[in-house]
Amino acid sequence: MRWELDWIANRARLSPDSIAVVEGEAGIRFTYQELNKRSENVAHYLTSIGIKKGDRIALLSPNHVSYFDLLFACGKIGAIFVPLNWRLSGTEIEYILANCSPKLLALSSSFGHLVTEKGTKAIVNIDSQEYNDITSSEKISFNRDVSIKEIDPLAIIYTGGTTGKPKGVVLTHQSIMWNGLNTILSWNLTANDVTLTYMPMFHTGGLNALSIPILMMGGKVVIANQFEPERAIQMINQEGCTIVLLVPTMYHMIVKSKYFKDVSFPTMHTFLSGGAPCPLEIYQAFEEKGLSFKEGYGLTEAGPNNFFIDPEISRFRRGSVGKAMIFNDVRIINAEGKEAKVGEVGELLIRGKHVFQYYWNNPGATNEAYQDGWLHTGDLAKRDDEGYHYIVGRKKEMIITGGENVYPLEVEQCINQHPAVNEVAVIGVPHPKWGEMVVAVVSLMSNGVCTHSELTEFCKTRIGKYKIPKKFIIVDEIPKTHVGKIDKNQLKKTYENKVG
Repeated sequence: MRWELDWIANRARLSPDSIAVVEGEAGIRFTYQELNKRSENVAHYLTSIGIKKGDRIALLSPNHVSYFDLLFACGKIGAIFVPLNWRLSGTEIEYILANCSPKLLALSSSFGHLVTEKGTKAIVNIDSQEYNDITSSEKISFNRDVSIKEIDPLAIIYTGGTTGKPKGVVLTHQSIMWNGLNTILSWNLTANDVTLTYMPMFHTGGLNALSIPILMMGGKVVIANQFEPERAIQMINQEGCTIVLLVPTMYHMIVKSKYFKDVSFPTMHTFLSGGAPCPLEIYQAFEEKGLSFKEGYGLTEAGPNNFFIDPEISRFRRGSVGKAMIFNDVRIINAEGKEAKVGEVGELLIRGKHVFQYYWNNPGATNEAYQDGWLHTGDLAKRDDEGYHYIVGRKKEMIITGGENVYPLEVEQCINQHPAVNEVAVIGVPHPKWGEMVVAVVSLMSNGVCTHSELTEFCKTRIGKYKIPKKFIIVDEIPKTHVGKIDKNQLKKTYENKVG
C-alpha cells in the first residue's frame, strides 16, 4: 500500500513508546508501537482467512481498542471497516449486515443476542482468548503487498435510520485522513493533547471527530463507556485531558451535577459540544467557571469536523460554530438556490476532500446528496456580517405555521432559560387552521413546577407571538436517539395525532 496511507505505522515509528490508547474503565494502556503491532497482527489474521481488498469487516462492540485494531488492519489490506450501532434492534442490525455483506463479524459477547442470523460469515469474539492470541502475537511479520489508493473505501458508517432505512456512508482513506489533517491544523492539536471518547465509536463523532486526529498527532485517546457525569469528570482529570467532545445531553448532566460546582479542570483547554445545537445555559455554566467552551458541527457524510471558532470568540457569539476550517468550503443557499444574504437562513452546503464518497448500494440517495460538487446537508444555517456561522436546525424540522417560518432551536433556546425547565424539544404537528402547530415537549427539574400559562407568559417577552408553542406537554423524560440526541422523529410519531 502507499506508505502515507498507513499513517499509524509511521506514527508508531515516530512515537513508539508514547501512550496512544487507554481503556478508561479497565486502565489498560497501549503504546503506539503496541497499537500498530496489534493492527498488523489482525491484518495478518484477516488475510489468512481469505479476506481481500474491498471485503467488509463488521464490528459489534461497545467502545474498545478493537475499533482501532480493525480500522487500521482494514487500512493495511484494503478491506472496509463497518462499525455497527449496538443500540439498534436486532432487526435493524440484520438489515445492515444484509446490506453490506461482511465476510467477518467481530463481536462482543455482550451483544451476541442482537445477531440471530449469522449466516455463513466468519465470527470472532473480541473478548475471547482467540482474539487475544491474534492481537498479541510477536512472531508475525506483516507484508504490505496490496495496492491501495486514497479514494479506496476504508469504512462504512451507517446513519441512524430515523427517517427510513439506515444508509451506509462510504468514507475513503482520503475522507478520514483529510478530516484528521484539517482538524489538526485548524484546531491546533499537538502531541500533548489528550481526549476522552465517550461518544460511541460506531458513530463518526466517536471515531473521527477527535480520536483519529489526536492519534495522527501522537496524542492520547482515552476510551470509555456508560457515561456518568461524576465519573467522566474524574477521568478527565485523572488522565490529564486537554480537549473533550460530548453531546449536549452529556454536558447538561455534567453542569447539573453537584460535583461540577466544586471541581476544577487544570489540564483542559477546550470543551467541545457536537451532535446537536447546545442550549445557551451550558455556555453560561462553563463561562462562570472560567472554562473554554465552544460548539462544532458535522455529520457522518462530512468530517464530522467542518468549522473552527476560537473559544474566546465563542463567548461573544454563543451558538456559533465559527468559520469553515482551512481545507474545506461551505455555502448557504436560499429556497431559490441562490447565495443567502447575511442573516438569511438557508441550506448549508459543504465540499472538501473530507466529504464521503457515496452511499453503499444507494445511488439514488447519493445523487440527491451531491449536486454540482457540493454536499447538501439538509441543515439550515445563517452567517453574520463577519462570516461566523450558526446552525438553525434541520431543514425537515422547520415549522411553517400560518405562513410563518419557525425554527425550533430559537424557541428551545428561549424555553430553556426558564429555571424550572430541564430539557425541551419543539416540534410541529399537523393543524387544520395553521397547517402546523408549534408544540413544546418539556421535562422539568426534579423540584421544578411550571404550568402551560406560565411558560406561555415567559415566552411572550422573548420571542414573537407566532413562535410561542400553542401547547406545552410536560413529560418525565424526553426520548433520545442512540447517540444521545433528542429524538424528534419519535416525538412527532407520538404526538402528531394526539394534539391539535
